[in-house]
Amino acid sequence: MRDFSLLEKKLNLNFLNKDLLVQAFVHRSFLNENPDFKLSNNERLEFLGDAILEHIVTEYLFKNYPDKSEGELTIWRAALVNAKMLSKIANDLGFNDFLLLSQGEEKEEGKARNYILANTFEAFIGSLYLDQGFDACKNFIEKNLIKELPEIIESGLYKDAKSLFQEKSQEIVGITPSYKVLKEWGPDHNKKFIIGVFLNDELIAEGEGSSKQEAEEEAAQKALEIKNWE
Repeated sequence: MRDFSLLEKKLNLNFLNKDLLVQAFVHRSFLNENPDFKLSNNERLEFLGDAILEHIVTEYLFKNYPDKSEGELTIWRAALVNAKMLSKIANDLGFNDFLLLSQGEEKEEGKARNYILANTFEAFIGSLYLDQGFDACKNFIEKNLIKELPEIIESGLYKDAKSLFQEKSQEIVGITPSYKVLKEWGPDHNKKFIIGVFLNDELIAEGEGSSKQEAEEEAAQKALEIKNWE
């Protein structure tokens, strides 16, 4: 078992309910091999943490950039809370050393591991909220995630394919793109998705990925190429 007191020390946090901290790191696959483990997986915490994270980032951007449009703030927020950024921060914080995974998932690296780390970051926010409240989450997110914003703005990192396609669609044809799952398959711990990007009812392109976000990003990239909007 991991020694989570080391993580608390690194993060300068002290959880009142240690089980909440541990649960944030429990991947579904771990329970398949350890069905008697006392805690459930981190997916409900991830659901909660995702909403809290978006709230805090949204409020920060709204208050600190009063001259920016809704469109710009939306794109900046997406750049802060996307899986790529969250997995980077989770890695920087040492979360990878505390993941509770199946033996098969332990061997997975690259993109698959990054999505697990991003989801764990969201679950951790959910745990922190339940244990210590909104202000603790706000301090943690501003200290560890929002600090990346100046670099994102300066280097244009916010211009991911999905954001770009939305920007171009609104600018050129006055439509906000929508995304729809066309197909999904595989076990819960290793799902695959095909997602279509639509302008009104017109299917522009499809993307495939091991998460909805990854499939949406690929669909948007293909749509940019099809529309010649790059």
